[in-house]
Amino acid sequence: MVKGLTYNDGIAAVYGGAILGGGGGGLLEEGLKLVEEIFAAGGPQLVDITELDHKDLVACVAMVGAPSAADQYISNEQLCWSYQSMDMYMNQRLKGIITNENGAITTINGWLQSVLLNVPVVDAPCNGRAHPTGIMGSLNLHEQQDYQSVQFYAGGKDDFAVQGFVEGNLYSTAKTARQASILAGGLVGVTRNPVTIDYLQKHGAPKAITMAIELGYRFLNGQTFEEKLAQVLQYLNGVHIVSGAVTNYSLTKENGFDVGELSMGDYHLTFWNEYMTLAKEGQVQSKFPDLIMTFDIEKMMPVPSASIKEGMHVAVIHVDQSNLKLSTTMQNEALLREIDEVIKGVL
Repeated sequence: MVKGLTYNDGIAAVYGGAILGGGGGGLLEEGLKLVEEIFAAGGPQLVDITELDHKDLVACVAMVGAPSAADQYISNEQLCWSYQSMDMYMNQRLKGIITNENGAITTINGWLQSVLLNVPVVDAPCNGRAHPTGIMGSLNLHEQQDYQSVQFYAGGKDDFAVQGFVEGNLYSTAKTARQASILAGGLVGVTRNPVTIDYLQKHGAPKAITMAIELGYRFLNGQTFEEKLAQVLQYLNGVHIVSGAVTNYSLTKENGFDVGELSMGDYHLTFWNEYMTLAKEGQVQSKFPDLIMTFDIEKMMPVPSASIKEGMHVAVIHVDQSNLKLSTTMQNEALLREIDEVIKGVL
């Protein structure tokens, strides 16, 4: 079914996406600003994956970079150039847009292009939660023999502006896009890796956009913070772990990522853009791709890892991965092993 998305759907998608971002997926305030821009331009269309033919092609659009980067910039022209260039490269065979993940900004990736280019968004992200690396949002295509990744990227302003095209294996192309984001001041818009609907159905996260919208509505319908949190936990079958003041917060930028840690009483969290581990008294209790998320209690808002401040009063929740809509990449042990190398210094 094709659905015309409303402004309220957009607001809900940002809040629900922020929660499913698990510490990453973009900043809430930037997502809300983007909603204003999208619906000032028109109304995007969301299409269920079952409405498309199994041989139809769709391409993923994503924002690649570090959420805390101060000089990030992407124009509408750059976003459209990326998708249109991919469509031309594919002989104008693309039938829709998919986003790479759920997050405050990433859930609505492609909505603006949908309006400006009259292309539907397909309700089947590459992943139903946010993840740090491009490979994790690439539907296990790197395991397809002789698969060649294609990526068009653009971003940056004035002297930082870059745009380009890269083709090769998924690891090389993902690293190239990540390096481009650094050169662009922290962020690039990417259109990448066209796939068939049949492949997306097997490896992606059908209906994860709808899930983010419904989660957002439930959060927003709560009147108090306790009600909001209860609605989230009920919908996701999650658990409230701890609430308190943040201590020992640190964040460093490493190769275009935010890497850091924070403590709250006996609990310790690490993040690589998204929260990677939750430990109590030195013992790891939960690990990505389980959803670990923080909420600013005073502002009654989901708060990502890059926006945490020392002394901030936050609540931490945990949702088992079995309750999320996840890509097959989230069961790929080779991809998950990279997490240990990145966060070993902060465990």
